[in-house]
Amino acid sequence: MNGAAHRKVIHVDMDAFFASVEQRDDPALRGRPVAVGHPAARGVVAAASYEAREFGVRSALPSVTALRRCPDLVFVPPRFEVYRAVSRQIHGIFAGYTALIQPLSLDEAYLDVTANLRGLPTAWATAREIRARILEETGLTASAGISYNKFLAKLASDQRKPNGQFAVTPEMGLAWVETLPVARFHGVGPVTAKRMQALGIETGADLRAKSLAFLQEHFGSAAEWYYGIARAQDDRPVNPDRTRKSSGSETTFDRDLLEAAEIEAGVLRMADDVWAWCQKAQAFGRTVTVKLKFADFRQITRSRSHSGAVTDHGQLRQMSLDLIRSIYPPRKGIRLVGVTVSNFGAARDEGGSLPLFDLGEGASPPQASGMAIRRVGS
Repeated sequence: MNGAAHRKVIHVDMDAFFASVEQRDDPALRGRPVAVGHPAARGVVAAASYEAREFGVRSALPSVTALRRCPDLVFVPPRFEVYRAVSRQIHGIFAGYTALIQPLSLDEAYLDVTANLRGLPTAWATAREIRARILEETGLTASAGISYNKFLAKLASDQRKPNGQFAVTPEMGLAWVETLPVARFHGVGPVTAKRMQALGIETGADLRAKSLAFLQEHFGSAAEWYYGIARAQDDRPVNPDRTRKSSGSETTFDRDLLEAAEIEAGVLRMADDVWAWCQKAQAFGRTVTVKLKFADFRQITRSRSHSGAVTDHGQLRQMSLDLIRSIYPPRKGIRLVGVTVSNFGAARDEGGSLPLFDLGEGASPPQASGMAIRRVGS
């Protein structure tokens, strides 16, 4: 297994992180169905407590739909500064065990504990101690997946949620993957899962039965990834220095917009948000992308790459406007706009992230809050 069997990887995933922080800080919310977000007509759930999930309330669900499913749902406005502070506290705990920490978002990270700093004999014991310290120091619970590669560790962290851990050993990895539905696999989103199902691929065993040539024919550049994970293979290292590939900001309007001036004002606000991040990080990309979501939730993007990095605020604004104007006149009202800068000068994947091959129409990245607020970073 190319030495991968000897690697010890933990995927730590906080349980209903945003909602759990709110319940921790307000005892009146404990035991109640809580949604982080806004109950406005155009609002979207950013996170849901486990009590709310029992009613089918999930992140990215429109607030009005969430309230229909759970009339007693309590909405709490997001406090991202608080979530970021707690996340830093949790990552401080991780640092006591390994220097090989790859954050995926505020609430999850990979840890390579092959040579952990505490000298604990097993990854299982390490994960258990980390979870206990998180609970003691933050009052929050975390779940963990333990395995010999990142793909399996991430799958395993869902197996005993909430507040549990699960290990996939080298002896059980291949057989375990064969039993799972492909829709659970990291890198297989809803769009790709439907394409696979149409081809008769429902489980890991079905995926393993397909040749690499077949997968290349139907899935292009993603084929090698699918071929490998069907065999429980993932050679990506836990990469603490993973290069950021993009920075984006998006907003959902209070009402569907058709007037160019209003749409463009929203685009410019998003471009300004992105520029503020670029300046702070001193990271400038060559490609500008504008994203639109129409009243019927159909989503399109328009992109343009410059010969060099976009290092001028006015240039970013103008490129964003040119892209949005390319779709005029809009056939339907526009409910959301977003601006993203990518193709940073030094950006390259060093094995730390997956190919982004499943952001189809209507799909959203896992980390996107989708609320009627701005989202910066990806």
